Amino acid sequence: MKKNIYQELTNEDLIKKKNTFKGVLIGFGIVFLLGIVTFIVLIAMKGAKDIPFAAFIPFIVMPATFVPLMINLGLINNEIKERNL
Repeated sequence: MKKNIYQELTNEDLIKKKNTFKGVLIGFGIVFLLGIVTFIVLIAMKGAKDIPFAAFIPFIVMPATFVPLMINLGLINNEIKERNL
């Protein structure tokens, strides 16, 4: 099994990384939601026929960016729980 890279960090660095990952996830989430709302408005205005498939690519790729961030945030939270911080 792979070694947890967060075991080597100090308590302050661990909390700082947690806050950074949380902020990035919140930022990506807001951008993703704004994109979905914009996309729905465009579909309502133009119709689904006139929108090319390439417009769907960001919505296909975005979950792929969320998964590694959530995995790392989970590892950080587990390490924080182990240290009782």
